Amino acid sequence: MLPFAEAPRSVCILRLSAIGDTCHIVPVLRTMQAAWPATRFTWIIAKSESRLMGLIEGVEFIIVDKAAGARGIAALRRQLARRTFDALLHMQVALRASLIALQVSAPVKLGFDRRRARELQWLFTNARIAERSREHVLDSFFGFPAALGIKERLLRWDIPLPHAALEYARRLVPDATPTLVISPCSSHVARNWRAERYAEVAEHAVRRHGMRVILAGGPGELEQATGVAIERAARVPVVNQIGRDTLPELLALLARATALLSPDSGPVHMATMVATPVLGLYGATNPARSGPYLSRQWCVNAYAEAARRFRHREADELPWTTKIEEPGVMDLIQVEEVIAKLDELLRSHP
Repeated sequence: MLPFAEAPRSVCILRLSAIGDTCHIVPVLRTMQAAWPATRFTWIIAKSESRLMGLIEGVEFIIVDKAAGARGIAALRRQLARRTFDALLHMQVALRASLIALQVSAPVKLGFDRRRARELQWLFTNARIAERSREHVLDSFFGFPAALGIKERLLRWDIPLPHAALEYARRLVPDATPTLVISPCSSHVARNWRAERYAEVAEHAVRRHGMRVILAGGPGELEQATGVAIERAARVPVVNQIGRDTLPELLALLARATALLSPDSGPVHMATMVATPVLGLYGATNPARSGPYLSRQWCVNAYAEAARRFRHREADELPWTTKIEEPGVMDLIQVEEVIAKLDELLRSHP
C-alpha cells in the first residue's frame, strides 16, 4: 500500500495531546503540505491543544472532548459518518486514541512499528512506519511522512498568531531588555524543581545580566502556588503571569523572550516553535528523547545520574521510554549548573 505513487487527496492526522507532542506534529504537517500542496489535511485533536494548533491555516480540525468519554467518541462517529480519507496517520499510542481511530474510514491506517506500538496500537492499524530505536520523539513522528514516500524534513513551526496575543507579549516585553521566562511546572509533579532554586536563578539573571524575569504557566493550583513561592523567595522583581494567559499569548511571549527556563513540559516545545533557546531541566526524563529539539545543548541533564541512583543502571541500559519520576530526582540538578548554562547561553546569544 505504501509509499503512495501519487499525492493522496485527503489525509487524516490523529494526535489528540499533549501540547508538547502536538508541537512536534507541526513540522511533520508542514513537510507534508509542502510535498502535497493539493492534499486536504484533517487533524483530530483534543480541545485544549486545539486552542493553539487550530490557528494553523489550511487544515480542518476535528475537536474531541476527552472529558466526554464515550459520548465524545459517539459524537465523533456522527461527525465522520460517510467520510473516507486516503490515509489515517495514527500518531498516538494511547488506547483512547485507538478507539477514536476505529471511527475513521481509510484504506490505509498507518501506525508505529510493532515494537513501539504500545497499548495494542498495532491492532488498530494495517500499515507501520519503519522500525527505529532510541530517537527523539519528533524524529519518530517524521517516520510517518517517510513511510508515505516523503523523505524531506522541514523544521517549520510557523503558526499565525492573533493580534491580541502579539499585543499581550509586547506589553510584557516592550523593549530590548533581555527577558528570561520561567515556566516552573510540568503536569508530572516529580519533574518539577524547587521554587527556591528558581528564585536563585532569577536573582542571578537580574543582578548579573540585568534581565527581566517573567513567570508563566497554567491556571492550576500547583502552578499558582509555585509562582507565589518563587515571588516570595526571590529578592528581585519578577512578573508573575501564571494562569493569566492563553496558549497563543504564551507562544507570543516566548517569541519575544531571550530564553525559557523549564522542566520537561509543553512550553519547552512551544519555545522551540519560535526559535527561543530553552534551558531545560532534565532529571526524571531523558532530553535525548524528549528535550527541546533545537536546544538540547542548553539542557541541564541529570538523567544519567538519576538512572544510577534510582535504577542502579546506566542510562543507556534502560528502555528508551523510561521515566525516573521519583521523589527527589530533580534535586540532582544544582542551581550552580543552571546558572552556568544561563551564562553560557547569554554569551553565545549577545
